[in-house]
Amino acid sequence: MNLNNIQFDYNSKVILSYFFISLFACFLNFITKSKSNKLLFMSYRNSIFSPLTYIRLFTHSIGHKNLNHLINNFLIILLVGGMIEEKYGSINLLIMFLITSLIIGLYNIIFHNNCILGSSGNVYMLIVLSSFSNITEGKIPLTLILILIFYVTSQVKKSILENDHISYNSHIIGALCGIIFGYLLYNYQSFSNIFSLINK
Repeated sequence: MNLNNIQFDYNSKVILSYFFISLFACFLNFITKSKSNKLLFMSYRNSIFSPLTYIRLFTHSIGHKNLNHLINNFLIILLVGGMIEEKYGSINLLIMFLITSLIIGLYNIIFHNNCILGSSGNVYMLIVLSSFSNITEGKIPLTLILILIFYVTSQVKKSILENDHISYNSHIIGALCGIIFGYLLYNYQSFSNIFSLINK
């Protein structure tokens, strides 16, 4: 192998872009002493007349408290996300990220008065969605059942019993989104097919 001819392949456009944007947001948060997260990358109740309130419903999944928080989430996203993007396509994956982030942001604003940030909801969406990758007609993957048992039920238990700064509800919502997306894409292949059915 000739090392002089090695080139880097930007093989997962959405996943890698998500990582580098989040990394930049983390750096920005550090140099602004958390002001950038408060302004752009954290979702919380605010004036309905502020455009940033609606932008943050999506961008909260870009922000992270610190580099360790970001790395813990993106170790899984980088590991699983490439496979998901290859199977379902970049546009479908981007739509899933946006929908999951929006639902988590709306849930938090409607039912809680917390500040939320981080990509953990999308992490759980990808974990559950990955178990659909080998689904066949009339068969439920055992991996899906095990993921639901170990990941989702543990998050439900923690959301009830523990009171810390981790948004376990975001994890649960992300996992539920993964189940719904897996079902929809298994039956309709892409969101463009789903949208065309809705518009009929």
